[in-house]
Amino acid sequence: METYRIERLGQHGDGIAPGPVFAPLTLPGEEVTGRLDGQRLEEVKIVTPSAERISAPCRHFRTCGGCSLQHAAPEFIAGWKADVVRQALSAQGISGEIGSVHTSPARSRRRATLSVRRTKKGAMAGFHARGSDVIVEIPDCHLLHPDLMAALPVAEALAVAGGSRKGELSVAATLSLSGLDVAVTGGKPLDGPLRIALAAEAERLGLARLAWDDEVVAMAHPPVQVFGRVRVVPPPGAFLQATADGEAALLAAVSALVQGKTAIADLFAGCGTFSLPMAEGAEVHAVEGDAAMLDALDKGWRQAQGLKRVTHEARDLFRRPLMPDELKRFDAVVIDPPRAGAQAQVAEIAKARVPMVAHVSCNPATFAREAAVLIAAGYDMGPVTVVDQFRWSGHVELVAGFTMA
Repeated sequence: METYRIERLGQHGDGIAPGPVFAPLTLPGEEVTGRLDGQRLEEVKIVTPSAERISAPCRHFRTCGGCSLQHAAPEFIAGWKADVVRQALSAQGISGEIGSVHTSPARSRRRATLSVRRTKKGAMAGFHARGSDVIVEIPDCHLLHPDLMAALPVAEALAVAGGSRKGELSVAATLSLSGLDVAVTGGKPLDGPLRIALAAEAERLGLARLAWDDEVVAMAHPPVQVFGRVRVVPPPGAFLQATADGEAALLAAVSALVQGKTAIADLFAGCGTFSLPMAEGAEVHAVEGDAAMLDALDKGWRQAQGLKRVTHEARDLFRRPLMPDELKRFDAVVIDPPRAGAQAQVAEIAKARVPMVAHVSCNPATFAREAAVLIAAGYDMGPVTVVDQFRWSGHVELVAGFTMA
């Protein structure tokens, strides 16, 4: 077999040798052998290991596709994620300061989407194997919060109750103050008997809420999340930061950037992750495309005490971004777009010359593209804080502030 030398990691955490040849579970500097299948190296064997290589803590790592970097030292992963951001900025001609890298602890994920399939003897739930649609069971997962591990038998029971032997269920499970909040897609169509069976199963399993293809079929207790001092009940399947620790790190960075501001626009506001805590000291206008999430945010704010005014607006910011005349009343904008970024909205923010922009991103490439727009408009970019709440994956989140010079 031919020997390959790994030069760098790709965006998903695979090692890359000249060619390019992609070799999973390898690290820069390692010499490896394997069977080449197209551009991918299979049956990889490590000839010369990196000094950064460690024993993976989870026994499922070799087969499960939930993690891609457990074989690397934590310090190496943090440095690599900082480099991912640095390289994305460099590609746009930006030389930015990378500040701290905050990594969420193991066993801290509070939400996960499990793959579940019925079997002859019952059902099996877990994550897909690496590069495969085969489900790997994960009874000793080092990623999920211990309380979230209870979602595995729950997912199996729901597959038995309402799954098809031919298809696969997707079970999104989230920890809440009231218990597990579960949303299922891919199951049998809801009819009267299935609705009754699922409601009974939800009661037996002690679920806070069960939704089936976006329809709530059982709710014993509202599945409460807390943002700042506000209790919020998100709609089924609503976005929530992956870990409480990661959310706290993102919020701390944003709060430091907008400190002292009195009128803030929170764009892509979701259910109020940033809006509601910021209302401790400023009036906030929350804008989000999903009306149900905004309704949850508004109900939470109205039931809270001692907060500044929070207004909200359901609006598709991709098709209809806030324009400069609408933005001029704010002295800060917080923007947390999805992976595709928000190029049109950032262009309007740049035209409006809002004094402070706190940009939260889950994609360094689109963040760098939008940072270039703001810098060209006269903004100074502060240090970038990297938040690694998707531990052992190639996923990178970050926060940076932009001040009008």
